[in-house]
Amino acid sequence: MAQMRYREALNAALREELQRDERVVLMGEDIGVFGGAFKVTEGLLEEFGERRVRDTPISENTIVGVGVGAAMTGLRPVVELMTINFALLAFDQIVNHAAHIHYMFGGQARVPLVVRMPQGAGHQLGPTHSHCLEALFLHVPGLLVAVPSTPADAKGLLKTAIRNENPVVFIEHESLYGLRGEVPEGEELVPFGRARVAREGSDVTIVGISRMALTAERAAERLASEHGVQAEVIDPRTLRPLDLDTILASVRKTNRCVIVEEGWPHGGVGANLAALIAEQAFDDLDAPVQRVTGADVPMPYSKPLEDIAYPHEPQVVHAALLALGREPAIAGSAAAEAAGVHGSGA
Repeated sequence: MAQMRYREALNAALREELQRDERVVLMGEDIGVFGGAFKVTEGLLEEFGERRVRDTPISENTIVGVGVGAAMTGLRPVVELMTINFALLAFDQIVNHAAHIHYMFGGQARVPLVVRMPQGAGHQLGPTHSHCLEALFLHVPGLLVAVPSTPADAKGLLKTAIRNENPVVFIEHESLYGLRGEVPEGEELVPFGRARVAREGSDVTIVGISRMALTAERAAERLASEHGVQAEVIDPRTLRPLDLDTILASVRKTNRCVIVEEGWPHGGVGANLAALIAEQAFDDLDAPVQRVTGADVPMPYSKPLEDIAYPHEPQVVHAALLALGREPAIAGSAAAEAAGVHGSGA
């Protein structure tokens, strides 16, 4: 095991896969000479040359389109977009082409493409740089969606993504790039479709998406120390495929569930999970599924407003206490709405 930052773990995964397979190529804006907007690709141009680490024009539709074509002809491209919001400019290439070419060609062509992109609030970058849009990609059959929250998972899932025969939307969180953690050395892949049980507990299940998995862990610590509540925390790691079995097994043990995501509430990951849990574990639930989400607004630029536009530990604690039927620290529907807490019927 080695201590690495999240960005260093991603860099290590890219380096190892470039060394292992000459078909792997990197493409993106400023990924070469500049080393990437978040320094994930730093040093790779010098090591592997501009044939395999390519700076591109500022055109997301073009970048992903070239990646799709390269993947179809036998390469294994890893495309970097500067932020997930810019992926909307390439939505035609991602949804209409990358996701569906294998089907449209009757299985004769594959698109082993990885599209890496960061997301998330906390940096005062405004609405066009700060949203969590994993739900848009989760909606599309033909795409795999990974949302690693730890350095170890960042490395292991990225290596798995690069070796996969299907297009993978690989979503990182801007606030995690400096996070340190233990990372296995060598050939340690993290399989898709296998959730991480970050903390075991018996009173309530908390499912955290992307950075919110870490927020959920901190909330669980507060629940234990301040309220005597033992929460089980689950990090899905991938949303397609989804390890629903692990989530359902936890809900059947705790009989209560809270889902925490940074994205918007309507049509979000939490809404999808709440429906699945209600469909498949209804008789095991002793309370409605609670959802903690980002505010249903464009991300504010103002720092104080931005801070209250995405979830923190108090909102997760509040939702867990609601699920347990205890008098929560934040009382009343108006306060709960401001905290981004929603029952399963919201």
